[in-house]
Amino acid sequence: MCTSTNITGSEFDSMVDRGAFDGLGPRKMELIRGALRFMNPSGPIHDDYIDFLTRWSTTNTSAIDATIRVQCGFVCDDNRPEPDLLWLKPRRYGRTRPTADDVLLLIEVSDSSLSLDLREKADIYAESGVSEYWVVDVPASRIHVMTASDGKHYRSIRVVVPPDPLAPQCRPQAILDTAELFEVT
Repeated sequence: MCTSTNITGSEFDSMVDRGAFDGLGPRKMELIRGALRFMNPSGPIHDDYIDFLTRWSTTNTSAIDATIRVQCGFVCDDNRPEPDLLWLKPRRYGRTRPTADDVLLLIEVSDSSLSLDLREKADIYAESGVSEYWVVDVPASRIHVMTASDGKHYRSIRVVVPPDPLAPQCRPQAILDTAELFEVT
């Protein structure tokens, strides 16, 4: 849901720093293409997939490989998305938000936002140079893997279905068991 338009990333950051959104309670929002967008509360299916992917991420990396962040924002040009999972270059990000240049792998779990994740967010991430973007398509039990940004779109898009394994380019030994993720027997 759009509530406002034409806000820059720096204006959004300033509003956050001043506590402008403190009265909104637990609702989260993103800044996408100048508009504030409230995020739908996640349900148990979405939470389960994020939990699974978080365990897989932390089990298959160490502090020297990546910093793993869950549902945290980052600077993506003038956008401030809050993807479900980020693998970032290994360091602390306590004083500044990570940027698209810090992202090693970005994962969105999509059970109700597939069109937005595959189109608008994919373009935003490609434009800012995110090297690898996965969309976990829960209803269809598949993962859309996007790489090779040309600065506008991802040039390489493939679909991985169970039981085919998947591993991020930044850590090829981190094999994701897609059959286990989607509970395919």
